[in-house]
Amino acid sequence: MIYLDNAATSYYKPPEVIDAVCRALKGMGNAGRGTGDASVGAARILFETRQKLSDLFHADGPKQVSFTSNSTEALNTALNGLLDPGDHVITTMMEHNSVLRPLYRLQSSGVEETIIRADGKGLIDYDDFERSIRPETKAIVCTHGSNLTGNLVDIARVGKIADAHGLLLIVDASQTAGVFPIDMQTMHIDVLCFTGHKSLLGPQGTGGLAVRTGVSIRPLKVGGSGIHTFDHEHPSAMPESLEAGTVNGHGIAGLSASLTYLEKIGIDFIRHKEQTLMTRFYNGIADVPGVTVYGDFRSMDRVPIVTINIRDYPSGAVSDALLADYKIQTRAGGHCAPLMHEALGTRERGAVRFSFSHFNTEAEIDTAVKAVREIAAE
Repeated sequence: MIYLDNAATSYYKPPEVIDAVCRALKGMGNAGRGTGDASVGAARILFETRQKLSDLFHADGPKQVSFTSNSTEALNTALNGLLDPGDHVITTMMEHNSVLRPLYRLQSSGVEETIIRADGKGLIDYDDFERSIRPETKAIVCTHGSNLTGNLVDIARVGKIADAHGLLLIVDASQTAGVFPIDMQTMHIDVLCFTGHKSLLGPQGTGGLAVRTGVSIRPLKVGGSGIHTFDHEHPSAMPESLEAGTVNGHGIAGLSASLTYLEKIGIDFIRHKEQTLMTRFYNGIADVPGVTVYGDFRSMDRVPIVTINIRDYPSGAVSDALLADYKIQTRAGGHCAPLMHEALGTRERGAVRFSFSHFNTEAEIDTAVKAVREIAAE
């Protein structure tokens, strides 16, 4: 199989990640729930992973990193824990449903939203952020990179706007964490939401929030924390304030190993390799009659994604043919990005997404190019 669905999850994991999970399954206790070696060892792994994530994102230290099961939980925590009735929030058509659906649900409690439109290439007008600000605006929430088109958002530019108006900036880094440099300080990011199983190359069931010091988020869940047992209220200090119950220690052990791998290999190397493969694929199919490519490719400094349709074929049929006839795994359909499909005009049939990993090879890319050309010629 040629796996080109890395925007959904990274399929190939570094061997040390697998080894770390296996070791944890054999000997990890529950952090904060005892003084034995197994429990203390688990606490040490959690702290070290928080430190690595803080370093990677230039956050305010390990205590400002809380673990969740994925980006969706992190975004739900941030949005439900920061927005109140009467607040106004600005977002974009580029967003995943993990942003949109929490916001739609918050509308019923009196939170209002403005959704910045995207054009036919999936691009937004940054001046629309300024134009959308109201006296009651509290936050901007947006993705760092579209999971459908691969278009990047200039988060530093958005961050300057948010900072100038005293707004919170909540960023969905699902497609960029582990590939693109993220500096919460210079980008003026207040809450960074990330998942561990995509470009961070960790196990599924891992993710979290990095929160700027001074930003207080109401917890999405309350319960056991390992500390302050006799208090009626859940602990208010980070990171325990946003973690109720036992975290996924086994997965976090694997995430810790993947972060060490990223530091050793270098995210700049990974990004260059993935963008090189993406460019090779794009150049091979962009001029094929009957192939429509979505997104802005004027610069190849973008998330390593190429999304297409072929003639008037349903996207699912194309993806099925790629798998059945060429053993190439892609993602077809709506990609949980409904407004982006509206902007692209692909709401009815969806699109076929190719997303690349540094573990892919040029030979695999050439096979994918050949497959698209042959399907388009049929």
